[in-house]
Amino acid sequence: MKLTRFAQLGAVAAVAALALAGCSSGSTAGSSAAPSSSSSAASDEVAATIDTSGTGTLTAGGSSAQGNAQNAWISAYKAQVAGVTVNYDQSQGSGGGVTNFLSGAYDFAGSDSPLKADQTEQSQALCEGGINIPVYLDGVSIIYNVEGVTDLKLSGATIAKIFNLQITDWSDPAITADNGTALPAGAITTVVRSDGSGTTQNFTNYLAAAQTTDWPYPAANAWPVTGNVSAQKGGSGVVNTVTSGANTIGYADHSAIGDLSSVAIIQDGTPIEFSPDAVAATFTAAAVDASNGVTGDLSKKFDYSKLTAETYPIPLASYAVVCSTFKDADQAALTKSYLSFVTSTDGQAIAAKNAGSAPLPTEILEAAQESIAAIK
Repeated sequence: MKLTRFAQLGAVAAVAALALAGCSSGSTAGSSAAPSSSSSAASDEVAATIDTSGTGTLTAGGSSAQGNAQNAWISAYKAQVAGVTVNYDQSQGSGGGVTNFLSGAYDFAGSDSPLKADQTEQSQALCEGGINIPVYLDGVSIIYNVEGVTDLKLSGATIAKIFNLQITDWSDPAITADNGTALPAGAITTVVRSDGSGTTQNFTNYLAAAQTTDWPYPAANAWPVTGNVSAQKGGSGVVNTVTSGANTIGYADHSAIGDLSSVAIIQDGTPIEFSPDAVAATFTAAAVDASNGVTGDLSKKFDYSKLTAETYPIPLASYAVVCSTFKDADQAALTKSYLSFVTSTDGQAIAAKNAGSAPLPTEILEAAQESIAAIK
């Protein structure tokens, strides 16, 4: 077995990943790498030890939010472990990824929310309990396409009313008040996800917790509002519909929005645009432990009462959902090797470059490495 610390190979891996910059559909990261200050979230070296002589195939899928990062991770990993093929299907969305994981079809799933209690219970029979390991930190962007508008500010209350179909025209007084000027009149087309989505889960987590006056629905991975909405499958479906439409608004993981404009969300009187720095600040300030009780689980939830004028209000922490015990030792070894790379400092830097995400804090990466090492 040929073992090497991935950090020693970081330059080669980075070259492989950088070649992907801008190549993934909808990616904006090739032209907007994470600001240097955001890299301090994982500034200390967390190196992965991988078996470069491994062979086999990993089958995974789920979160479309992770899609650009997964493409870059897979390319960089393949450059060093030529005998391993990693297949990641992002068309499933988080809901489909978890379903396939629980059926035994996936070695791991990408999910923008941890396993629910009933899913954790179901995983006990599959593999003595599934664990959720943070691998990706980004934000949900509110995207729009309104002719002549390139700078849009909206409060959380206004966003809730728009997506709850209580505000239906761009000339509404609430939108005017948020921006200090009136926008041209035009009926709003609200674009949402039609499939089970972790992006929907994270968006409604924020609405249900932080906008209780204007959002009467519980958080969920299925869009709860019926009526005059345009429902589309996958983050790409939402982005494409907002792009091709007029007077449209929707939501998507920031890495997937391409050239679309995104809303500066007003928090404590300050318009906050998405940035890796701002979402890293959110994680530091508001992420709290939410373990599912399985040894090695690293689930988090956000306490939105801790948001400040320096934090991006709608964070998205995404996970690798993986068995704590595998039935096949070879698949366990391959999965551990790949996820160890993903949660290394090099892996996080590659995601930041190619998906515009924020590196996870060093203490989270260290805990992830420990949890991955303990997988049997």
